[in-house]
Amino acid sequence: MAVDSSLSPLGPPACEKDAKALKFIEETTRNADPVQERVLAEILARNAETEYLKRYKLGGATDRETFKSKLPVISYEDLQPEIQRIANGDRSPILSAHPISEFLTSSGTSAGERKLMPTIQEELDRRQLLYSLLMPVMNLCVPGLDKGKGLYFLFVKSETKTPGGLLARPVLTSYYKSEHFKTRPYDPYNVYTSPNEAILCPDSFQSMYAQMLCGLLERNQVLRLGAVFASGLLRAIRFLQLNWQQLVNDIRTGTLNPKITEPNLKSCMDGILKPDPELADFVSKQCGDENWDGILTRIWPNTKYLDVIVTGAMAQYIPTLEYYSGGLPMACTMYASSECYFGLNLNPMCKPSEVSYTIMPNMAYFEFLPYDPNSASRGDSMTTRLVDMVNVEVGREYELVITTYAGLYRYRVGDILRVTGFHNSAPQFHFVRRKNVLLSIDSDKTDEAELQLAVENASKLLRSFNASVVEYTSYADTTTIPGHYVIYWELLVKDSTNSETESVDSVMSQCCLAMEESLNSVYRQGRVADNSIGPLEIRVVKSGTFEELMDYAISRGASINQYKVPRCVNFTPIMELLDSRVVSKHFSPSLPHWTPERRR
Repeated sequence: MAVDSSLSPLGPPACEKDAKALKFIEETTRNADPVQERVLAEILARNAETEYLKRYKLGGATDRETFKSKLPVISYEDLQPEIQRIANGDRSPILSAHPISEFLTSSGTSAGERKLMPTIQEELDRRQLLYSLLMPVMNLCVPGLDKGKGLYFLFVKSETKTPGGLLARPVLTSYYKSEHFKTRPYDPYNVYTSPNEAILCPDSFQSMYAQMLCGLLERNQVLRLGAVFASGLLRAIRFLQLNWQQLVNDIRTGTLNPKITEPNLKSCMDGILKPDPELADFVSKQCGDENWDGILTRIWPNTKYLDVIVTGAMAQYIPTLEYYSGGLPMACTMYASSECYFGLNLNPMCKPSEVSYTIMPNMAYFEFLPYDPNSASRGDSMTTRLVDMVNVEVGREYELVITTYAGLYRYRVGDILRVTGFHNSAPQFHFVRRKNVLLSIDSDKTDEAELQLAVENASKLLRSFNASVVEYTSYADTTTIPGHYVIYWELLVKDSTNSETESVDSVMSQCCLAMEESLNSVYRQGRVADNSIGPLEIRVVKSGTFEELMDYAISRGASINQYKVPRCVNFTPIMELLDSRVVSKHFSPSLPHWTPERRR
């Protein structure tokens, strides 16, 4: 069947199915404002009888003016009482007229625990719709993706139940366990090397091992390599470095590693694995080479691009990925969170620094709060400053505010976005950062208050040899795999007579562990269950180092009256200065405590 390329100004579609998807993107973005008006009216009409909307006396109104004049802009803490009631089993229509089907656990935290985002069953359809638009756009940029497969490292994470019996789990775990994913129709443009049994295996080692093994067995079929985050793909590379000999043995003999014990996965892999001495010799030769520069394209020679998120905090991994991939393009395809799926990148093969996401106006009702880091942004003045999506200004930064079908109303997501342009009348944004986040290695997000508390708790251990922390700063070290937090401490030692090296080393190691115990549950899960974060490191610097840091900042134009020690650093000259003053390094000696959270 001939495909009508006139349907999409984005380019000629690869097939009839793609043509429909591209036409949908064009029509939806061209009519962004009326679509937004319809979305808001639908949300308000269906939820008119909810406790939350009745509290603000909307009286059944569905227009923007009434909505904006009566509903406040809120954060998670404002909504926590309602969320707790739902978690505890209250099934009355508190936030949504449709039943809350589960909670999606955010990587953001409140009081050290993951935030719980309510969702409804039909949101899966909305998320699936956005997923269905990704490959039609990618096919415009990279032809022939129907001639091979994608090697994607995808994982499910732990889930818990609230006291009221609702599941609480990450959004991707919810999606991978849904029928939308498990029984997805065959699409030649979107075939994975990893079987569902491998993706859905709850044991992270077994899941990674099976996915890597399948990827090696089909190495010539692989046209794209990916994970959700850049850090996840690097973790897979590190896994290959540590386990390639056992993988080679499995390939050579056609027998599965006895560590793979999960029944469904074992049965699946037994049906796939056959002896292949030639492939075993090839993998052994490549992985046995000390030089891993370009290892991805050596093992998977037909790979056209990497599909990973490398925006925001993930940008720190770009140089390492370039090294291992031999400079393959990195595609960032979509912008989403636990709260809502927002939009997609219509130019996915652009440079990582140029990534812009087009907000799809059918996903939720979007408002934008002009971002000024020096403004308190509270109260009525904040509410009146909110801008609709079609009225944002190119070059300005905004904080994203959403109203969703699942019962979030004028909710501050915490993402800071910069407007780069428009596609038709839908704005395009560069993701700048998460608000208030200092440190991030994977899905963890540590803010200044959390870091301060962790330092305070750990520094109590220094009393045993009459010392205290004078100053500190930090950075996320991604040169190791997995990456880890590095904290620089300058100490004041009041009495050095009791400071034997052995006891100091022991206490400093315990300080590292005490800091980890003080950090939020997302960080601790990354350390314990996901192996996505390495042991925290404290580097003790010479006395006077932070004065030198201030002198350096002042020499570059900082005001001596307004200078504050940065609690996180990533400017190379400052890091070099700090590292040149390090007198000792200490690592957390064991894993911090973590168990799947029990919702009270």
